[in-house]
Amino acid sequence: MSSSWSFAVARDDLEQTTVVEKELPEPAGGEVLLRVDRVGLTANNVTYAVLGDAMRYWEFFPPEPRGLAPQWGLPPVWGFADVVASTVPEVVVGQRVYGYLPPAGHLVVRPERVDGQGFRDASEHRAGLPSPYNAYRATSGDPVYRADEEDLLTLFRPLFFTSFMLADQIIDNDWYGASALVFSSASSKTAYAAAAELAGRGPRLVGLTSAGNVEFTRSLGCYDDVVPYAEINELAVESVVYLDLSGDPGTRAAMRARLGDRLVRDIAVGLTTQTPNMEAAGEVFFAPVQMRKRREDWGRDGLDQRFAEAWRRFADIAGARLEVRTGKGPEGLRHAWLEVLGGRTPPRAGHVIEM
Repeated sequence: MSSSWSFAVARDDLEQTTVVEKELPEPAGGEVLLRVDRVGLTANNVTYAVLGDAMRYWEFFPPEPRGLAPQWGLPPVWGFADVVASTVPEVVVGQRVYGYLPPAGHLVVRPERVDGQGFRDASEHRAGLPSPYNAYRATSGDPVYRADEEDLLTLFRPLFFTSFMLADQIIDNDWYGASALVFSSASSKTAYAAAAELAGRGPRLVGLTSAGNVEFTRSLGCYDDVVPYAEINELAVESVVYLDLSGDPGTRAAMRARLGDRLVRDIAVGLTTQTPNMEAAGEVFFAPVQMRKRREDWGRDGLDQRFAEAWRRFADIAGARLEVRTGKGPEGLRHAWLEVLGGRTPPRAGHVIEM
């Protein structure tokens, strides 16, 4: 193949998309060329675009080297890629890695800290960006990896990492002294993954969701109660930590009106409604911060072991309920993007794109 392609969205209008082709890059000294093979697309990726400027997500994969004007952005995705050319002896052609990828056919990286677990991309433009997003995990040295679970990992692993760290932070802070945790967007993958990790270990877990998703959310078995948004005024709890995964201003206002000083913590976690509303929350959860703390507490291997154990528990829950919708190439990516952006993907479904 002598050319590669990139899928981009207009930064000021996420419904506008384009695909450009460009000559396939040759890795320079110290660089490796990855062929992006399989990625997932969920509401999490839309959040990266909504917060692209505020959280610097647009900076991971700059548009200009790919032949795009600055008004376009490449929303990051997660998935698997294969090494197809390498000038780094420790990174061999054929190695398969999991990590943060562009919605594109290829990616050039500059590996550093190479070991049996993978490497980090030390490309200059990524030096000041959050380091967890720069790690590429070799499947051969990954305790979580199973070849027959690639779709599950593609869709859930980045979400589950956020969920795992969120649950850990809550436990680490003694549940903030609350008698209940209330999740908005409770049918979302990030929400119910966190709830599954917390279930039965402390206060009540209450899921808020749309009327159409109540049955599905209850079927998950990880919430003690599931409440439609329209019934927020009937919440009967003594003290609450509100975990906001929707970002909806109306839901936040209703929670505050209902609970008053019984709302002991208001934590923004995500934006399934695509409404930037994090500044209205009491605080914002950012998984890499808790991850750094736990690496200091437990060490890298200790964190990996705990994550792997939690993943195995969750994989049994998620795998039984997941409906994979597979697309191919740029058109499959565009279709999935518009479906997720438009809120047309049911909670049990997930889009995987074979690039």
